[in-house]
Amino acid sequence: MPFARELDADLENLGAPQENAPTTVHDIPRWRARLATADPSLEELRDHGRFEIQEFLAPGPDGAPDVPLLFARPTGLYRQAPVIYHMHGGGMIGGSSRTGMQTILHEWAEPLELAVVSVGYRLAPEHPYPAAIEDCYAGLLWLARHTGTLGVDRQRVIAVGGSAGGGLAAALALMARDRKGPGIFGQLLMCPMLDDRNDSLSAHQMTGLGVWDRHANSLGWTALLGEDRDGSQVSYYAAAARATDLSQLPPAYVDAGAAETYRDECVQYATRIWQAGGDAELHIWSGGFHGFDQLAPHAEVSRDARRTRFRWLCRLLSRDGTCGGVG
Repeated sequence: MPFARELDADLENLGAPQENAPTTVHDIPRWRARLATADPSLEELRDHGRFEIQEFLAPGPDGAPDVPLLFARPTGLYRQAPVIYHMHGGGMIGGSSRTGMQTILHEWAEPLELAVVSVGYRLAPEHPYPAAIEDCYAGLLWLARHTGTLGVDRQRVIAVGGSAGGGLAAALALMARDRKGPGIFGQLLMCPMLDDRNDSLSAHQMTGLGVWDRHANSLGWTALLGEDRDGSQVSYYAAAARATDLSQLPPAYVDAGAAETYRDECVQYATRIWQAGGDAELHIWSGGFHGFDQLAPHAEVSRDARRTRFRWLCRLLSRDGTCGGVG
């Protein structure tokens, strides 16, 4: 698959897949350290008082530690604001509650007057399935119990995630539906990690190419599922593509690059939501590699992708199309 020409320089700077993503379990500490270097400090998130930042601990699943949550909102936002419930990326093996938060705060929370709760779920392989998704659900339960004190609207909680976080957001919507838990108003799934089988045409096409190729993806899924990976008993709370029933889910936004491992599983997931009578919007960005909008933010295709997500949030929240835009 061809990459967008405007992304060539960024791809060259990132290096080959074995250089920009882990390939063995021994690479995981290096991967985590690399992601951590991009995480903002709390003071950077506050941005000279532009945002209010607090940290909380939610009771964890039975027998598990408490779940760290990062709560953020534009300063002075005290009304019952809609809330982004964010699950970070990192291939199930890296990242933190701060990963990706600056973009969310500046491009969504401030212009749309949203609060954000970002969950610091446990990472594989030290904490295999179901640790991550159960942590995310425990955080959602805590959020539902504290909407009054936080000043957020319990009826408008939007599950958001990219890559591994996108897979967790999809699984969380399924879990909340099945357990009749707190309602989710919408799910924004950015290049989500959905299918442990890792055997789509796009996965094979991108082997050894781009960012987070089939080898890296295999490592992430194996860390999460161990010997169960690829087996018939894998839960759809681990890999949302395994779900046979995609009915009664909140409106979904799904996107991916055309030149990335997850392209085909994203197309299939959105298609199956439609086939179940659900509401989904799908965008496949021509020439985009995995995470292109974050790794090459000034490229026109990246700007288009971010603008389009923003507009979907506008429509979801207001239904009248009166929201502003991003640059």
